[in-house]
Amino acid sequence: MAAATSEMFVRIAGVSGALAVALGAYGAHAFRGDVGEKKTFDTGNRYHLLHSVALLAVPLTRRPLLVGSLLSCGMLLFCGGCYLSSLFEMRSAAKITPIGGMMLIAGWLCVAL
Repeated sequence: MAAATSEMFVRIAGVSGALAVALGAYGAHAFRGDVGEKKTFDTGNRYHLLHSVALLAVPLTRRPLLVGSLLSCGMLLFCGGCYLSSLFEMRSAAKITPIGGMMLIAGWLCVAL
């Protein structure tokens, strides 16, 4: 079970990393929002790419399912909230970013378990 879980998070890291790079390219070349929206987009993208790389270390943790789940869900909520807020002016999406941020913090703390 642990090997399958570890492999799953490595695959998620690959797809997530590719998506982060593609969105980063979009943000650098095609993003048309204002300065504040661009900053929000860039923050989401930076955290997205950083945590995609962090997912590669999930197999090295004692509890890969817990760590990988927290990091993946945290990325989805935090980065997704930033993307939705900046790309589609969905201000309500910004309300989920603190939940995602807390999940990312919890994921990093669980690395220490």
